[in-house]
Amino acid sequence: MHEMSLAVAVVDQVEAAARSRGAVGVSSIELDVGELAGVVPDALAFCFELACAGTVVEGAELITRTVPGTARCEPCAEVWAVGMPPRLLCPGCGAAADELVAGRELQIREVRWADPEAARHRQPITEES
Repeated sequence: MHEMSLAVAVVDQVEAAARSRGAVGVSSIELDVGELAGVVPDALAFCFELACAGTVVEGAELITRTVPGTARCEPCAEVWAVGMPPRLLCPGCGAAADELVAGRELQIREVRWADPEAARHRQPITEES
């Protein structure tokens, strides 16, 4: 189940950011999860609780926001929601999608710190954090 490795990676990144800010707790983490990312939200939530145990993230609420899959057609410039299972043929001209514009992401959108002082030092959490 790759949701466990994803949950551990999220917790690790948030913990590192918490340490750098001097935060003592996290109240919530909001994730953007692409509809085409192959992530089962209930499994991710279950794994997240396990991954948080004994960390500064323990007790934090996990909020997931589904990002719809969208594709773009180069010949006619059509952009459409691909849905699940994905429809990868352009509804405008019938050509195959040239690019998936959205829907494969898994990224931390926002962290709400339990410590008001740490919240003042807001900055995006990057892989380097």
